[in-house]
Amino acid sequence: MIKDITIGQYVPGDSFVHKLDPRIKIILSFLFVIDLFLVNNFKGYIFIVVFTIVSIAVSKIHLRYIYKGLKPVFILVIFTAILNILMTGGSTLVFQWKIIKIYQEGLVLAAFMVLRLVFLIIGTSLLTLTTSPIELTDGIEKLLNPLKKIKVPAHELAMMMTIALRFIPTLIDETDKIMKAQMARGAEFESGSIITRAKNMIPVLVPLFISSFRRADELAMAMEARCYRGGEGRTRMKQFVLGYRDYVAILIICILMCISIWSRMWR
Repeated sequence: MIKDITIGQYVPGDSFVHKLDPRIKIILSFLFVIDLFLVNNFKGYIFIVVFTIVSIAVSKIHLRYIYKGLKPVFILVIFTAILNILMTGGSTLVFQWKIIKIYQEGLVLAAFMVLRLVFLIIGTSLLTLTTSPIELTDGIEKLLNPLKKIKVPAHELAMMMTIALRFIPTLIDETDKIMKAQMARGAEFESGSIITRAKNMIPVLVPLFISSFRRADELAMAMEARCYRGGEGRTRMKQFVLGYRDYVAILIICILMCISIWSRMWR
């Protein structure tokens, strides 16, 4: 399960999505998330599904990466659906057993929440899978540049967010190594109840924290050795310039949002 987490991973490629300006990809991901909550009926989600399938196909990202990204959150998605089903009232009773009542409105709301969570994860996964950490850092910094006028450290914020995102796969690999080392010594992580397995994970935390602090210290020393002093006066070898691909992508997401707004009037 630990190895299935794909957050922060980058898959090199030369697809249409890979070549998009990182600033545009960040903005498109943000608009896609907004679009997910604009749709309020199942007919509108047909366009969301088509857009997502086409995006995956155009990005040339293998479906196993998408599946691996969804697999760790299946429990969260199911738990969210159950909560919405059991805690949402309504006028149309579908099932009743003792104090448990399930209404049609609860089922509909649960279906919407599941769809939103699944497509939210797919959309954000495509962003990190098709954008290198350096491009992601520069894109976030460029978008935060206007905030420099009010003394917001745009470069430092972008650097911290990207380092945190980039270290997720590294920490996952480290956790997997620690668990395998402890399993070789007789530790059990895959048997027993959920509570028992959670307690068995506690001995993993101490060496993981120590390893994390060591890696952070090594990273700081490496940055200092290269005379890193933040974003002041920093230049870039590659300058971002919007191309026809970026304008096409913006046009497509605008059309999708217009359709989503229009779909809210469908009955």
